[in-house]
Amino acid sequence: MTRTVVVSGGGTGIGLAVASRFTDDNVILVGRREDVLASAAAGIGARATFVAADLATVEGAERVAAFAAEHYGSVDVIAACAGGIAASTGDGLAAASRAWLDNLRLNVMTAVHLVEALKPHLNDDGRILLYSSIAAYRGSGNGYYGASKAALHPYAIDLAAELGPKRITANVIAPGYIEDTEFFGDRMTETRRARLIGQTVTGRAGNPGDIADLSHWLAAPEAGHVTAQIVQSNGGALAGR
Repeated sequence: MTRTVVVSGGGTGIGLAVASRFTDDNVILVGRREDVLASAAAGIGARATFVAADLATVEGAERVAAFAAEHYGSVDVIAACAGGIAASTGDGLAAASRAWLDNLRLNVMTAVHLVEALKPHLNDDGRILLYSSIAAYRGSGNGYYGASKAALHPYAIDLAAELGPKRITANVIAPGYIEDTEFFGDRMTETRRARLIGQTVTGRAGNPGDIADLSHWLAAPEAGHVTAQIVQSNGGALAGR
């Protein structure tokens, strides 16, 4: 059966890898950059469409929901991959407040807006996937990024309880260090990379395909009894190692 899958942050990195894993389904890519989304959709294939929307706003999420309802009627999988880190600039209380709010909008509200907008259109036996980080367990060095990712954990647990009677599952994937994304920008050095890989027990960095494969399994019928879970994918790089 062909499903409809909505993937935010679907133009690059983990989001693109996740979207590309659902080539047998209708996939709606969501992001802020229309040109990036158009290129990604063309690469995935004829079943892929896209909506340019800023999910940090209610209006952006409403646009996505309206598109999904108009073109597909309902959705089966929500993969809220959009997120990142909004770096702090400046010092003092005002700068700290701005950094916290920016990261909460980027990592929490983009997921909440998307899920809440699409919830009325989500079919029974549907799947909700949220994306956290190892930073939610061991900190991020700045407070706000790890905290914003950790906020998704109880949200998924509450979604699982709310939607369980409809056999809708809600889970979180918490990756460790993932290469080949835009997340680190120019902040990654060889020394830092070696340290992060050294924290794993597998001896390698993660890649977007690792997260895409896990996402695809959690969205499969076989995972229908897996819900309210925070699934770590980090090569064994656990807190305190």
